[in-house]
Amino acid sequence: MYFNDGLLSVEDWDKAKEGKPNPFPNQETAFLALPSLFCALSANLSITHFSPELMEGIIPSNGRLDFGKMGYGCEHYRRRCKIRAPCCNEVFPCRHCHNEAASVLKNPCDPHELNRFDVKQVICSVCDTEQPVAQVCTNCGVNMGEYFCGVCKFYDDDTEKGQFHCDDCGICRVGGCENYFHCKKCDSCYSISLRGNHSCVENSMRHHCPICYEYLFDSLKDTRVMKCGHTMHFECYCEMIKRDKYCCPICSKSVIDMSKTWKRIDEEIEATIMPEDYRYKKVWILCNDCNDTAEVYFHIIGQKCRHCKSYNTRTIAPPVLPQ
Repeated sequence: MYFNDGLLSVEDWDKAKEGKPNPFPNQETAFLALPSLFCALSANLSITHFSPELMEGIIPSNGRLDFGKMGYGCEHYRRRCKIRAPCCNEVFPCRHCHNEAASVLKNPCDPHELNRFDVKQVICSVCDTEQPVAQVCTNCGVNMGEYFCGVCKFYDDDTEKGQFHCDDCGICRVGGCENYFHCKKCDSCYSISLRGNHSCVENSMRHHCPICYEYLFDSLKDTRVMKCGHTMHFECYCEMIKRDKYCCPICSKSVIDMSKTWKRIDEEIEATIMPEDYRYKKVWILCNDCNDTAEVYFHIIGQKCRHCKSYNTRTIAPPVLPQ
């Protein structure tokens, strides 16, 4: 009698359970037979977990850490463990799975988010052993995450993301530490292409995206730093541009180079003569791009800033002169 893959017989399995010599002729056969071990679990052969002795007899020590790599996890991360949420004492693949589940609770008064730093217990996905947070399972000896951060209690087998922990941010980032720097004033990690090439806004990432209102600082989505220094999700930024919205939703400054647009407006104004009653009418404006105020001639198409030549302006009340 053999299991599904035809490599491990019941007799050989019994030998392994009794701690007898390795029933596999070579390491290659041992690794090919590993799926049968899990079939044995599902077949209810009275095996509750893989003991270290059994793992040592079947899996060579140099391969035990990598066993199951990229084979477990959720839609957010590939990892070989689950976490016990200290806030509700439930088990989830990751904190994002917890937050998504908590946000759809029937009781609207009970939604909550998991604080990553509060996680104390994890459950190995290979042997189902619950244990304190650590990289290597204390029972079966597998690496529960190729990348592991003891500060964030974070595990991930997909190291191609280039994970790194930023001490200044206090959390883990992706993309490779060599490609990012931490801006002290903005208090977040930015691409090195923005070093000395962006407008600093204090704590610019520690707020919600002005479009979708998701918190930006630890969001999984890519973030765009605009010319004004404010930030939003990159996909939200693209959607905004696609809908012909070219001003920052927070400060109203232009987010792209609008010089060609201003020239076209110049041509339209020159070709559009205002009625006699409005031809010499003046209004006070505030330029959203340079914050300059001035009194200019009113035109139905738009009012141009004398300082930066922008049409991204708004009319304001005349200044009050001191008595």
